[in-house]
Amino acid sequence: MNIFTRLFFGYSKLKLGKNTYFSAKLINLRFYNVQYFSVKLNIQNITPFEIDGIEYHADTCLPLIDAVSRNKLKFNALARYTYPGKRLNNDTLGINSIGYWDANEPQDWGLDWHRNEGIEIHFLESGIMPYSQQGKEMTLLPNNLTITRPWEVHKVGNPNIGIGRFYWVILDLGVRRPHQNWTWPDWIVLAPNDLEKLTTILRQNERISWKADKRILDCFQRIGKAVDTDNEGSNTSKIRLLVNSLLLFLLDLLVVNKVILDEKLMDRSRSVELFLKELESNLSENWTVEEMAKSSGVGLTRFTFHCRQLTNSTPMKYLMLKRIEMAKKILIENLDMSVYDVAYLCGFSTSQYFATMFKKQEKCTPIAYRKKALKIV
Repeated sequence: MNIFTRLFFGYSKLKLGKNTYFSAKLINLRFYNVQYFSVKLNIQNITPFEIDGIEYHADTCLPLIDAVSRNKLKFNALARYTYPGKRLNNDTLGINSIGYWDANEPQDWGLDWHRNEGIEIHFLESGIMPYSQQGKEMTLLPNNLTITRPWEVHKVGNPNIGIGRFYWVILDLGVRRPHQNWTWPDWIVLAPNDLEKLTTILRQNERISWKADKRILDCFQRIGKAVDTDNEGSNTSKIRLLVNSLLLFLLDLLVVNKVILDEKLMDRSRSVELFLKELESNLSENWTVEEMAKSSGVGLTRFTFHCRQLTNSTPMKYLMLKRIEMAKKILIENLDMSVYDVAYLCGFSTSQYFATMFKKQEKCTPIAYRKKALKIV
């Protein structure tokens, strides 16, 4: 798993049950099989999605799998790749996961901050659900619907999920960044004008939660029944029809709500802006300007231009300044940590280079900065 994978789709920490934690970044998933309510949950090694030379790995929903194995809730889904559920066939390419869970007792797990490799539509039929997206916390109520795009980080649970029946559909449209053009599956049959309108609205607004109407409720309930009764693709046509219906109902909902659109959300600068925010959590990586441009999904020249526009710095200078900021915080909050360890933690190749850059920026050595800060305190 390379640095782009870890930056974009990796869980930082996954909660399994009450006390079990492990890092998903370093896991090499093998075949995982759980039998529950006649549902087989399959997790398999897959070839990562690649676009513009960048690899992206799908979510694995490991806390959910663990909860199902402990009989904490009912779960059923049709899925492909690393998502749990009965396997989808090639007649529904574009759907990566479609299904629901039904929790009727208190839960001890949640899906921590993550991204999906497609656009995801959640729907809560009953109960309450703690939910967060792009740093905004909320509580979903019955008939609430949420939309997340591939670059929008979100979590379900705070930290645990609520009691309720919760549906989702994940559609992979071949994009990972805001400026990239969306490609819908060829079995989506909305009229070209309607599909273009839906795409535009979804790309040019970032509203999170919506109050769904009865048609959307009925559609998700029918999706649940189709998933329950599917036998090796027997309900493929129903699934395709229901997803088309859902998209049409969603378009009506968005139009009725008179969504305010912002073309800037589709701009390359938006992709660079999002990357720069993500960069702050990945400063220890061995970044080059070429790798930064690739991870943002933007060409090197345009990436450098937008970075200057957004930060008034070159990409590498901005990276250096952020690393120095991180080092200053660590020096003060971790008094026993050596300068060598601080340098390594902040992504500097050597402690000597770190000390040189630190002194150039702060006009003192790291040790002197720490001593001065302690005196002030």
